[in-house]
Amino acid sequence: MLNILVLGGTDEARRLAAGLAGRAGTHVVSSLAGRVRDPRLPVGEVREGGFGGPAGLEAWIREHRVDVVVDATHPFAARMTASAAEATGRAGVPLLILRRPGWQEGPGDDWRWTPSLEAAAGLLPGLGERVFLTTGRRSLPVFAGLDGLWFLARSVDPPEPPLPRHAEVLLSRGPFTVEGELALMRDHRIDVVVTKDSGGRMTTAKLFAARELGLPVVVVRRPATPAGVPAVETVEAALAWLESVPGRAG
Repeated sequence: MLNILVLGGTDEARRLAAGLAGRAGTHVVSSLAGRVRDPRLPVGEVREGGFGGPAGLEAWIREHRVDVVVDATHPFAARMTASAAEATGRAGVPLLILRRPGWQEGPGDDWRWTPSLEAAAGLLPGLGERVFLTTGRRSLPVFAGLDGLWFLARSVDPPEPPLPRHAEVLLSRGPFTVEGELALMRDHRIDVVVTKDSGGRMTTAKLFAARELGLPVVVVRRPATPAGVPAVETVEAALAWLESVPGRAG
């Protein structure tokens, strides 16, 4: 029996769990952090909530006799990825990182790459006055001091204060369409977009809309993955990698 722990919450994690469902000799548990109020659940067994840091995750791995961990969390879940690397190293079980590819700038794009949310906030006063902020509800405090700007902040769940003084919060979940994003940006007279390099297709429509409208896009670079940990970009590659992991006898 091969016991697999999938650290999830992403579309890739759900597709990985679906791909492993019903596979003979395989038991999968998908773990969700519990930060989204109404998450899309994967098939199979699910646990919700944190582990309590690397030590807690290591203890859970040992208690449940996990053979391999797949970190399929969001590309910006750097703390969880670091905990997974530390915990699996201590427990002596292999770790695979599943990360969808980042976005690539194309002809007609006007992207401004930054290393952090703080750097992104510092760029905004010189780029525009009406900002479409799509970096997640936990990022809003970083922009709270920019009183001279107006923000349309989109997130799945309501953000917590502090918020920018001049902000409208839009609660919505992707996937989005280019037509919808164009209408949204025009209706709110957006002149600059801020996003993280999350990758994937569910939220790329805003990038195509910004290109069509000639708007600058401030893009926060994703954190690097831990050195020495194998990483793949597709669910198919993760499934193939897992084929080589030996399970427990009996």
